[in-house]
Amino acid sequence: MLRARIIPCLLVHQGGLVKTRQFRNPKYVGDPINAVRIFNEKEADELMVLDIDASAQGNGPDFQLIEKLAAECSMPLCYGGGVTSAEQVKRIVDMGVEKVAISSAAVNDPSILNEMATKVGRQSVVAVLDVRKCKGLFSHGYEVCTHNATRTIETSPIELAKQMQQEGAGEIVVNFVDEDGVMQGYDLGFAKSIGDISTVPLTFLGGAGSLEHLGQLLQELGVVGAAAGSLFVFKGKYRAVLINYPPRNEKIAICENAKSGHMFEGKNVGK
Repeated sequence: MLRARIIPCLLVHQGGLVKTRQFRNPKYVGDPINAVRIFNEKEADELMVLDIDASAQGNGPDFQLIEKLAAECSMPLCYGGGVTSAEQVKRIVDMGVEKVAISSAAVNDPSILNEMATKVGRQSVVAVLDVRKCKGLFSHGYEVCTHNATRTIETSPIELAKQMQQEGAGEIVVNFVDEDGVMQGYDLGFAKSIGDISTVPLTFLGGAGSLEHLGQLLQELGVVGAAAGSLFVFKGKYRAVLINYPPRNEKIAICENAKSGHMFEGKNVGK
């Protein structure tokens, strides 16, 4: 049974944990393994770790880091960065990682998701769409970008989302580039547009600056993943670095909002 999830997202750059703002100016905030240990203690629902160097620099997955993360992480782990083949996905899953996120390779050729899903099962294959506003050239006035928002794809995000789920993605992560690190809330309008056509679980990332923002997303879209970076590594208006996560009672209260809307009810989810 699907349930709402609150997911910290950690960005890895040059081996360290960083936070960006609109995909630029990475700020070092600590050691990723230490952050994983803290999120273990706080009983996070799930953890997403994205290596933002790999695809941008033409590198493959950092298997040494993945091995350390998988050994340390006690909650479900999703890893992304430099993944381009079904063989890489199989190796990562065999290390104990529950989900593998694929961005650039899946955007350029959604059919690769079918190969990956055949290899490990579609429940472990997560397609990532980095989305930003454009001048209305594409569907809904949004475009998809890759390689840390340095390249643009001339296919609408709605069309790509449809192709990705048809090809075997078991989940889609929508990452809002314009809202990244701004902490002013998710782009709920576009989130609903993706929700309207989705037949697989969705996770949204980019923009959350408060627990209220998480609640708003779940209230509007129902059972989805509410992911955030800055919210869980910064504290206060001066953005002091502090790894944090809502205590159990607050998390339950936030996720209760999802009960007002079950966006996958009656859909053929993940099959």
